[in-house]
Amino acid sequence: MTARFAGKVALVTGGGSNIGRQTALTFARGGATVAVVGPSQGELDETVKLIEAEGGHGSAVVADVTRSEDVARMVATTVERHGGLHIAFNNAGIGGKPGPSSELDEAVWAAVFAVNTTGVWLSMKYEIEHMRRHGGGVIVNSASNIGFHGRRPGMGAYAASKGAVSILTRTAAREYIAEGVRINAVSPGGTNTPMSYRPGESTEDRDARVRSVVPIGRVGETQEIANAVAWLASDDSSFVVGHDMVVDGGATA
Repeated sequence: MTARFAGKVALVTGGGSNIGRQTALTFARGGATVAVVGPSQGELDETVKLIEAEGGHGSAVVADVTRSEDVARMVATTVERHGGLHIAFNNAGIGGKPGPSSELDEAVWAAVFAVNTTGVWLSMKYEIEHMRRHGGGVIVNSASNIGFHGRRPGMGAYAASKGAVSILTRTAAREYIAEGVRINAVSPGGTNTPMSYRPGESTEDRDARVRSVVPIGRVGETQEIANAVAWLASDDSSFVVGHDMVVDGGATA
């Protein structure tokens, strides 16, 4: 454990697995108390157990980020349990069923935007409300490198939802930095999570595909994304405002 986030309370949506879980662990290793949020009590409890096994402190908050009342409760519960909210990583997201843009089912489009974009907006809404009243804070939103390009046919809903997060981040950053709320985003590329696979793809096929298109020649690891989020959330990045940090091994270079 280190003192990088000592005395801080961090909230991580989508904290039950993958990048969210790894980032929650990274915050805890830095000394933060971490509230992990998601729809599955079991997954959240497992994250908290991992945090506590390393000597950290955390709690689970079951919430649906597409529901305003859940998000308001998510923030209120975190503050009530832990005495404040200083850092938020708005990471909850879904990929949705892929398909050509004109053939996408409207329900798929709506579901992807509800979680990936509206979920981030609602999370910021209530996080900012608290932070403005209590001396500021830091927010990192989860976007994606796919929001910068159209090179993934069939992923239009996901790409559009993440591109929206990127511009929302920049707008909100300008709106609230004068009040001490510093907002940025992280845009991972292909990372070693279930979402990095295409339908029916084996690990060997995925890795070969990635080697052919990503300059670094491999998928990213969740710890590498967590490290970027932790830097954006720390005082080391205190002059970074409204930035969307691409972490993708050079894929969009």
